[in-house]
Amino acid sequence: MNFLLKWLANITALLVVVHTVTGVSVDSWQTAVVAALVLGMLNAFIRPFFIVLTLPFNVLSLGVLTLFINGFMFYLAARFVKGFSIAGFWSAFWAALLFSLVSFLLNLMLMPKVNMRVNRYGSGYSGKAGNDNVIDVEGKSEEE
Repeated sequence: MNFLLKWLANITALLVVVHTVTGVSVDSWQTAVVAALVLGMLNAFIRPFFIVLTLPFNVLSLGVLTLFINGFMFYLAARFVKGFSIAGFWSAFWAALLFSLVSFLLNLMLMPKVNMRVNRYGSGYSGKAGNDNVIDVEGKSEEE
């Protein structure tokens, strides 16, 4: 179910991008559906490889290189999907930036909330909603 919600958010974000950024177009809504799926797959499988590969440069650029990697993923998706076209790299760059922003906001609205609570040991992440299990790890030596 989460996959379908994220895919729906990506389709909506892509349609917003197509209607907002000049130089980005899709032939039909079916093409937008396929392009959103391809973008999701590229971002899930190829993008992490590029992030790790360029990590030193990304640290030096304070993360700005990630924006260019996102633009490249968008441009690459346009190469794979017939009917999805991008005029140039800068169109892909701005499209990827807007796509990320819209997709993030939609995912915030569509996805279930993560339960954060303060437990008796201090603040921390409690896991799924309704999970009262707490793992408390204390560093003790073998001699104690």
